Amino acid sequence: MPLEKLLYGHTMSDLVGATDIENGFEDDGGEEPNIVRIGKKPIMNYVVACMTLLNNGVSDVMVRARGQSITKAVETVELLRRGFLRNSKIYSVGIGTEEDQREDGTKATISMIEIIPRD
Repeated sequence: MPLEKLLYGHTMSDLVGATDIENGFEDDGGEEPNIVRIGKKPIMNYVVACMTLLNNGVSDVMVRARGQSITKAVETVELLRRGFLRNSKIYSVGIGTEEDQREDGTKATISMIEIIPRD
């Protein structure tokens, strides 16, 4: 069943119970509490993480991803907008490049995106 049809007409508790989802928060130490970092987990984990923050009173949730996870960040925000935050718009999109130190001592640049949806 396509994910769009799964989301339409269901509540958060329906989805969490039906999908056996772990939390979507990536452990990254001292992050700000309104940031959901996209990594290797399934997209629905991040959707649930965003909804958890919003349901706990956070006004803006930032979805942040680097490299190959950028696509997953865009899909996460679009699922939020189509399934749960139907009247929301994209408030801000930031793109950039981060420099990363590899284990072998070389430096690499990694593309980065930050998306903030808002009602």
